[in-house]
Amino acid sequence: MRFTTTQVTQIVNGKLEGKDVSLDGVTQDSRTVTPNCLFVPLVAERDGHDYIENAIGAGATAYLTNGPKYKDAVSIEVTDTASALLQLGGAARTSIQSPVIGITGSVGKTSVKDLATSVLTQRGLTHSSLRSFNNEIGVPLTLLNTPEEATAVVVEMGARHVGDIKQLCSVSRPDIGIITTVGAAHTELFENIETVGKAKGELIEGLPLEGCAILNADNQEVMKQASRTRAQVLTFGEKGEIRASGIELNSELQPSFQIESPWGRQKVKLKVSGKHMVQNALAASAVGLFLGMELPEIALGLSEGTLSPARMQLGTTSSGFLVINDAYNANPVSTKAALEALASLNESGRKVAVLGLMAELGNDARELHEEVAAYAHSLELDLLTVGTDLYGQKPEDDIDESLSGLAPGDAVLIKGSLVAGLQSLAQRLLGK
Repeated sequence: MRFTTTQVTQIVNGKLEGKDVSLDGVTQDSRTVTPNCLFVPLVAERDGHDYIENAIGAGATAYLTNGPKYKDAVSIEVTDTASALLQLGGAARTSIQSPVIGITGSVGKTSVKDLATSVLTQRGLTHSSLRSFNNEIGVPLTLLNTPEEATAVVVEMGARHVGDIKQLCSVSRPDIGIITTVGAAHTELFENIETVGKAKGELIEGLPLEGCAILNADNQEVMKQASRTRAQVLTFGEKGEIRASGIELNSELQPSFQIESPWGRQKVKLKVSGKHMVQNALAASAVGLFLGMELPEIALGLSEGTLSPARMQLGTTSSGFLVINDAYNANPVSTKAALEALASLNESGRKVAVLGLMAELGNDARELHEEVAAYAHSLELDLLTVGTDLYGQKPEDDIDESLSGLAPGDAVLIKGSLVAGLQSLAQRLLGK
């Protein structure tokens, strides 16, 4: 998205110091500066103003500021850089004429984003964030960095409080909204599952009449939100209008299945791993079908789709055992799905689940962790835990040592919330 510094100044009601210059793209991270972009320093654990000089040195043409200034570049003074970023995102949305697809849910947001992007790419350039940019920073950045030739934009939306998604929708104004599922995630921040559903349902409230709400028919809390939209409702899942039949997994857990829909049937083979990815693929299919794509096109897009890092990634260690790296994040729903994937492997040896903390579960944390542990045992998996005793067993003192005896034919799942730090374990095992 291209702006001039004068246009930015008007949008954010700021004060321009320096000449009017053209800008191409926006970043809040001095390490990801691209030529002629606008740098937006944000204040969090670190003060982004401390990195203005680095950003300018890396090629940024101008920067926002509500304090310090760097004399050798164009600056725009604002009251609050975070609020200014949201304003810029809203202005960028006005310039986007192609469909904007918003995705939310307790689990599966990023996977559906990745698969929907691959599907829509069959019809033209589709823009989405390369990472899980799903908050008041990531959503406006995704919009602001949309190429002018993009034919679709896919935006992921997360929520930590009621009202968060409503704010993100006021900026992104989606034409299509997908709710993947509602489950026990961030329940420390929400009162209960019903409140989680209320928060997620904000996505479909503001959809235009000619838009579409794509909902998981198998999730009761998701379907409770259907009455909140005036848009067309399209459902997916076993009980939905878009279903899967004949699901089979190969040795790498990649599903093959047939889409069953009012538009016809189509065989699909996914490149991504895990039976639970079929639901995500159905949601992505629904987007394409609503936008008039043919089923063969959609199947091709799904077959080429890949996932963001640390989500159901399979690799083999130098010792020959298999690793499923699903360590990006965790809650009870996603962890049970990952355990099922581990159990379904054809490996002949041990199947070990290495689980870390599932964060932000509030007063129910111990009960939910123990429920997951019981589920792992019911699947006859070996359970090793790291950094928490909430699973009802003593955590491993040295997880690397505990895994040192594994050999070809064995398999390990690594799963936990980001705070558990298990991504580093997966990287060590795989030598990355």
